[in-house]
Amino acid sequence: MPKTVLVVYAHPEPASLTRQFVRETIQIFGKQGHIVLQSDLYNMEWKAIFDESDFPCRINTDRLDFIQESGNTYATDQQSPDIATEQRKLLAADLVIFHFPLWWYGMPAILKGWIDRVYAHGFAYGYKGEGNRYRYGDGIFKGKRALLSVMVGGPEEDYAPRGINGPLDELLFPITHGTLFFPGFDVLTTHAVYGTGKIEISAAEEEFAVWRARLEHIFDEMPIPFRRQNSGDYQGGILADHICSGKSGLSIHIDNDSSM
Repeated sequence: MPKTVLVVYAHPEPASLTRQFVRETIQIFGKQGHIVLQSDLYNMEWKAIFDESDFPCRINTDRLDFIQESGNTYATDQQSPDIATEQRKLLAADLVIFHFPLWWYGMPAILKGWIDRVYAHGFAYGYKGEGNRYRYGDGIFKGKRALLSVMVGGPEEDYAPRGINGPLDELLFPITHGTLFFPGFDVLTTHAVYGTGKIEISAAEEEFAVWRARLEHIFDEMPIPFRRQNSGDYQGGILADHICSGKSGLSIHIDNDSSM
């Protein structure tokens, strides 16, 4: 059965490896008969600044409260057309793939600005007017999949468990666990290509082959087993004492013993 895939990407250079991966993604899913939606942020000249211009009818004109104004604008259907369009794409998608280069250990500013503006209150957080009830495994994107495809300029060893830059999975944890899992996505393991600053054509072709093979079975992959907020593992936002007792850090929020 055909699926709908949203490809969100951020790189200004059409000849970049990021954009080449985007073209491979679109081609593969097209051949499989899936519906492919695109958000080419640079070509769209996406407004990355989240500010008062996003709220045409303010509740409070004395002080800008982003949560209050975002929630009101979303609930009263007064969002700007660019934001509403992207939200519709997200709601239509079964899988969302984010293609971007790793810039200063995170996503490019234009992609962060897409998240800031599209993830309205009442939509991606504060879902159903229930505050924090629907988050980390629940939320508006529950049942959908998400994947990061990241081009990393530096060598893989710099991002190893003891590498000088820190493990890539930990660097991207605010995105995978926060930006994606928080509003309900099932998050797939990040697809990273290292050494892209000096990659040879033959090495790039090998990476394309690996990516094509992965996309062939992407809807059968098991997601990262992040612990769900409403699974009983947490008490008041704190991981229960009997789980990973004596440990702390990001890894405790991944249930490596899970059979999901």
